Amino acid sequence: MLTECGESGVGGAVVLTAGFSELGSAGRELQREMLAVARRHSIRLIGPNCLGLVNTAPEVSLNATFAEVSPTPGALAIAAQSGAVGIAVLEHAGRTGLGISEFVSLGNKVDVSGNDVLLHWWGDQRTAVIGLYLESFGNPRKFGGLARMIGRTKPVLVVKGGRSVGGRRAGVSHTAAAATPETAVDALFAQSGVLRMDTVEELVETARVLAVPPLPQGRRVAVVGNAGGAGILAADAASRLGLELPELSAAVQQQLAALGAVGPANPVDLGAAASPASLEQALRMIVASGEVDSLVVNYAVTRAGNVADIYAAIAAAGDQADLPIVVNCVGSAHAGPEVALADGRRIPVFPFPESAVRALAHAVRYAEWRARPQGVVPELARVDSAGARVVVERFLRRTPNGGWLDPEEASQLLNCAGVPMMLVLTAESRSKAIAAAETVGYPVALKTAAPGVVHKTDIGGVRVGLASAVQLGQAYDEIAAAAGSPQVLVQAMAPAGTELVIGVVRDRLFGPLLMAGSGGVLTDVLADRQWRGLPLTDLDALDMLHSLRCAPVLAGYRGAQAADQDAVLDVMQRIAWLANAVPELAELDINPLVAAPAGAFAVDVRIRLTPATPEPDWYARHLRGDQPLAQG
Repeated sequence: MLTECGESGVGGAVVLTAGFSELGSAGRELQREMLAVARRHSIRLIGPNCLGLVNTAPEVSLNATFAEVSPTPGALAIAAQSGAVGIAVLEHAGRTGLGISEFVSLGNKVDVSGNDVLLHWWGDQRTAVIGLYLESFGNPRKFGGLARMIGRTKPVLVVKGGRSVGGRRAGVSHTAAAATPETAVDALFAQSGVLRMDTVEELVETARVLAVPPLPQGRRVAVVGNAGGAGILAADAASRLGLELPELSAAVQQQLAALGAVGPANPVDLGAAASPASLEQALRMIVASGEVDSLVVNYAVTRAGNVADIYAAIAAAGDQADLPIVVNCVGSAHAGPEVALADGRRIPVFPFPESAVRALAHAVRYAEWRARPQGVVPELARVDSAGARVVVERFLRRTPNGGWLDPEEASQLLNCAGVPMMLVLTAESRSKAIAAAETVGYPVALKTAAPGVVHKTDIGGVRVGLASAVQLGQAYDEIAAAAGSPQVLVQAMAPAGTELVIGVVRDRLFGPLLMAGSGGVLTDVLADRQWRGLPLTDLDALDMLHSLRCAPVLAGYRGAQAADQDAVLDVMQRIAWLANAVPELAELDINPLVAAPAGAFAVDVRIRLTPATPEPDWYARHLRGDQPLAQG
């Protein structure tokens, strides 16, 4: 049938039928044959094994699905890799009054992918918010680039299925061991401004807020209403999600008290007997003050006012408000899901205060990302590409299947990237260790270099502050006995500072991922880590560093001397450069990187190289003939 369609000039097809790649090798072969037919005739395919598609544009009005849902026109475009999830999104959107511009069930994604619909919806005037349910990425790097561009004008919300950590990758370095299957996804979303949702319900709730302009201009929120308990829950949720509840000024509090507010500071409790008229006046006062960036209205329906009057009061105040408003209406089974404004906007109404605040917090996070400059990738001096190639090629000639560099080779590769490293020498005997210490200069640190040992301190394989040959000799004997190996490292002592870990792991689909976190003995205890993909902009690196829980320590906690954060950022950029320059780099672990008041210095480094494999051209797409198709 597909051949007949192609011969008749059909340009697109939706294949609802199941029984393809999801059923094993025979199904995959049948799917390949179908794609080959489509390519010969330049047909774009949606599916197979999908629910279909919807387009609510008046001139189209197409519902080509077998779901018992008829979406109303609206601003949300949805793509789902699962038909069942797609039905759930459409049903929940309908219950909450959120209209749909277009819906696409992607199914097996043999051709049309999430990236394709992203690009289409970027230019669709009816679409204001884009939602995706994905279980896999065919081309994550292209997705990241598209989402970053599209996110500057339209928010992208994603529910990503398959969060299980059962696929935690095996690795010897701290960096590889910490890289779960979701690490790359979180890094990709953080850089591209994608809002990650935990549930389909959360996606729809957030889309309801983002579909109503304007965006929040800051984190300051006021909670207002006649339901004191709901106000407390909303305030707690706001604080937990990083929003600010500023105490309103004395002048505004006096105005609110004159209306009968029993708690005018923020949250504002107007009292159980508050009328719709007093609610409207209170909202107008707070909006006019300019002291907040958004409003959460909690209102319990009582005999003092019915739902229609409450909604009319909120609409009257909202018509003049240049800030987002969300509503939690309590106690009426007849409360509608939206408050209609005169200009056509519809303020979303939620059944619980926490869900209203959570959706608002996502909108704040998106607005902050969108307002942030995109940043640039810095130009680096003192990098040696040719020298790095020499180190890599020499190692792979000796070890064709790859492996871990010895400490001296690892130091050489870091030197090519311009990363400051404390001088380190290797030794295989007591006398050679003492001679190395004379070269390095006392005091020194002594560490085991026994093959396969990662956590040197766990086996008593580290001594620091050795100030003489006598101390070093005794320490050597103890370390060699504990590790069962005569191999040691003699290293200059690093200056005092905060210990960090900087690492890289190369993911097959996502490419190199950079990690920064708390280092030293706290690496695994705190699990304080941030990840980003490459390219790494200056703002990406700064955001990573400031997002760490140890950031206050780096800034000089409680009077301590601050670390040289610029030096740390420089090291992060140099490691990112090395990961790009050396495609053979599979794992890299600097632990610790000592962030001192004057500089950042690598103390221990582990690097694993593997033979490089050619990467596919992620942006190639062939639409004719039997040529291979890069999954989009």
